[in-house]
Amino acid sequence: MGATGQLAAGGGLHFSLPQQLTVILLCALTAFISHMALAVFNDGVRPFLLDFVQERTTRSATTAVSFGLSAGFIFGLGAPMALSSGVLNPWLLFLPTDVLGLLAPRKWLAPLLGAGWGAVVVFGLNGANEVAHDLPVDFLTAMQQMSTPILFLFTLFPVLAIAKQFGRAWGAAAGAVELALVVMTMKLWPEMFAGALAMAVGVLLLIGLAVRRDLTQRRADREAAGDAADGSAPPAPGAASREAADDPMASLFSASATRLRRYLPLFMVLGAGVCLLAQMHIFGGGEATSFLIAKGHYAEAAQVDFYRVFGFVPLIATTALASGAYGIAGFTLVYPIGYLMPNPVLAVIAGAAVFAAEVLALSSIGKVLGKLPSVRDSSEYLRNAITDSLHLAILFGSLMAANAMGAGLGILVVGGLYLLNEAMGRPVVRMAAAPAAVLVGGILLNLLHWLDLFTPVKG
Repeated sequence: MGATGQLAAGGGLHFSLPQQLTVILLCALTAFISHMALAVFNDGVRPFLLDFVQERTTRSATTAVSFGLSAGFIFGLGAPMALSSGVLNPWLLFLPTDVLGLLAPRKWLAPLLGAGWGAVVVFGLNGANEVAHDLPVDFLTAMQQMSTPILFLFTLFPVLAIAKQFGRAWGAAAGAVELALVVMTMKLWPEMFAGALAMAVGVLLLIGLAVRRDLTQRRADREAAGDAADGSAPPAPGAASREAADDPMASLFSASATRLRRYLPLFMVLGAGVCLLAQMHIFGGGEATSFLIAKGHYAEAAQVDFYRVFGFVPLIATTALASGAYGIAGFTLVYPIGYLMPNPVLAVIAGAAVFAAEVLALSSIGKVLGKLPSVRDSSEYLRNAITDSLHLAILFGSLMAANAMGAGLGILVVGGLYLLNEAMGRPVVRMAAAPAAVLVGGILLNLLHWLDLFTPVKG
């Protein structure tokens, strides 16, 4: 797939009436669900909701935590990514509704605030996009330079995860295989995203290595247990069940799963809405996915977001069982399913069915993860690898955007703002700092142009 494909931002952020209504109603629903502490999008906020549900902390304190953990991603990543790609994303839609839902003191106010934010997005974003494109220094077009490093460096996240979990030898082997597959894909299937096949093989290799390690360890444990059992008395009848009953975590997990199942119809509506939004192809679930959707590569976008699921299932399942609050996008499986659905009706049905299955299976998933520690650990390595690869890709892409809009001066301003953020202890989270620096740098370069101190780069 060529990296120079026209992005949706080039034509503006125009939404049809059904698309506008879907975004507004979905934002209203997610704010309502957040108000009830049933689900939030921010994984970092979810563990704090247990104290809120059990009334050990206040709504205002929980709102402050949510805003503090979300603001940088909303304004530093969500808004810049939407403006540069022309595709909506979960940081722009669902992090604000997390905050607004928790902020609302009354149940009826939460959906109104959420709908208001949805209206701001669908009606205000295009205006901001048009104003930015009319400026002498068009920093939004320059930000499209971010697409190439994000798409290609993201391909390496399975390699990083394998190297960290299973050592340098396996990491080097995975890297060589992925490089060969990328070259082969570019040569034989130029219309296909070059990293698609490489990511598939890398993720399968990681899962295979983790399962092999777990099976080997379980076999060794059984042999050790068999040796220890020789000559010893058998356990008392019912001992295992009494231990499980006395386990406070097992009791908490059971109560949380029961609480979520009680609201199963509401979660099914949520799953239907998120899947429908993905089916409309105005929404991407991740950084790389947003640019793939913008280029019209829906199958590749589905593949990318499907691989991300493996990194987030254990995190979302365990935090949901511990806190009694689910994820707004569930295990995010509704993203790839939505991209591939041929019509909205099927998307609604599929989204509702997927969320129902996820909520009902939470307890079973928690038990399975407890028996496969290496697979559970792989998800953490995957998440960290995704963060590392995207951090480098976004930083490099932001510097490319800075060069496109201001050459050396642009690099100085954007790179300087990023380094200043690092020196000040990262008041803006690292992942969002570079895109935020591009926006601030673009505004500054326009001011310098109006003061006749800077001539925009042509072309």
